[in-house]
Amino acid sequence: MRQWRRFNFKFMLALVSKRVDYMTNSSIAFLFPGQGSQAVGMGGALAASHAAAKQVFEEINDALGENLFAIMQDGPDDAIRMTRNAQPALFATSMAAVRVLEAELGAPLSSRGGMTAGHSLGEYAALAASGSLSISDAARLLRQRGDSMQSAVPVGEGAMAAILGGDEDQINAILADAKSSGLVQIANDNAPGQIVISGAAAAVDAAIEIAKAAGLRRAIKLPVSAPFHCDLMAPAADVMAKLLAETDLSDALMPVYCNVSAAAETRADHLRANLVTQVTARVRWRESLMAMSAAGATKFIELGTGKVLSGLVKRSIESDAVVNMDGPDDLDSVLAEM
Repeated sequence: MRQWRRFNFKFMLALVSKRVDYMTNSSIAFLFPGQGSQAVGMGGALAASHAAAKQVFEEINDALGENLFAIMQDGPDDAIRMTRNAQPALFATSMAAVRVLEAELGAPLSSRGGMTAGHSLGEYAALAASGSLSISDAARLLRQRGDSMQSAVPVGEGAMAAILGGDEDQINAILADAKSSGLVQIANDNAPGQIVISGAAAAVDAAIEIAKAAGLRRAIKLPVSAPFHCDLMAPAADVMAKLLAETDLSDALMPVYCNVSAAAETRADHLRANLVTQVTARVRWRESLMAMSAAGATKFIELGTGKVLSGLVKRSIESDAVVNMDGPDDLDSVLAEM
């Protein structure tokens, strides 16, 4: 009998140990996309197939006091591209994917992953998924974020462009030459050879011409409504500082790799401060991916609309798996990596 008890104890201990390892898999990083991935119809298939997703969209409709989900499904395109709609809509789709996964797993996402990060507005989804920020509060903040960013610079006076094929030193040299035409800065360091610049329209145009003359692969003006992540967004940062000071944030239950630091944060005060700073600061996405990889992440799961971040992972670092969950058809492939 004693021998059986010793065997049974060892067997149960092994099971428990295996369960704990499974539930706290530090090799998994959850990623959340930013603006640019929005499209009419986003989130519709998830809402139709999973009650947990439908509840997220209803909660966000209630938080905003309007039927955002109807705009997401029916458009028109111009409406879903508006910053004030695109930001909470992308967040909604990401959180719908989170809630569907949690329903399937029977546990919070924070108990299954080692870390998380979101690109620009996607950082709000990373905080919500890590238990730091409520869905309703995040949706309201993103509506205000979109409005304040749009109003910070008159339409047509700001611009953004993607410059492909150059490294940071080359881009900085180009921007130094272009600054005689106005303010222009690196907005996103997305992947090796993929940098986005932002600033005054004339300065961005000048940078595009200088980049082409320097022989860089491509320099493309982006179809955006405002010059995000540059100092021209200072009025929007002031608005967000006030709103975030009035919003409850908790310490994150899993590390969030923040855009402005490319480092892991869990403390609520640090997360709040970083959300304010990121309005005018560079998105250090390439560095964030490298930091997560160095911390042990080998599996990257993108939750939300599109596969942009999955592509950036493949261009930036070595990984064992890169999968995304845009709709219900992706669920099995994501669960297989967890």
